[in-house]
Amino acid sequence: MLSRIFFACVFVGLYCACSPLNCRWMDHKFRQYSKNALDLLDMMANNSTNSTEDEEQHTVAFPHHLYTQVSKATAEGKFAFTVQILKEVCALFEEDDSSSSWQEITVEHFLNVVNKQADELHSCIKGHGHMKKKNTKLHLYFKRLSNEILTKMGHSAEAWELIRREIKDHLIRADHLVSSLLTSN
Repeated sequence: MLSRIFFACVFVGLYCACSPLNCRWMDHKFRQYSKNALDLLDMMANNSTNSTEDEEQHTVAFPHHLYTQVSKATAEGKFAFTVQILKEVCALFEEDDSSSSWQEITVEHFLNVVNKQADELHSCIKGHGHMKKKNTKLHLYFKRLSNEILTKMGHSAEAWELIRREIKDHLIRADHLVSSLLTSN
């Protein structure tokens, strides 16, 4: 009887140690990096850009349905989705932003923070299971952002401001998604 209890305790201990939620970086740094990324995005805000008819013409619907689906996923699924968002954001911000009014150093800091977040979160997943396949719909959404806003608007400052606002919404939603796992732990 005691040996069964002992093995049950060992099993529970090993399971908890291997849980995707047991990632020291997640406990201590994820929220800090999220806040830093959002602060840097706010610093990049172009206050001289106002809403125009052109802005309404170049919009891509926010993928609320993807966030709804992933909110019902496992912890690993939520982490994988968040990693993909972060990587897609980096890819988008690595496009030609020479027409934006942003300071280059601020963009570099933003990319460093988001890349670090993606890498650390990915290592939490890699250490505890396999990385799920990319979400094709999410990837296509970011492609549409690039094509429908940046390319069609000539990578203008207005286009980058639309992208900045859209990305801020994604980073907030991603933070909520991962934070829900941290608070439920």
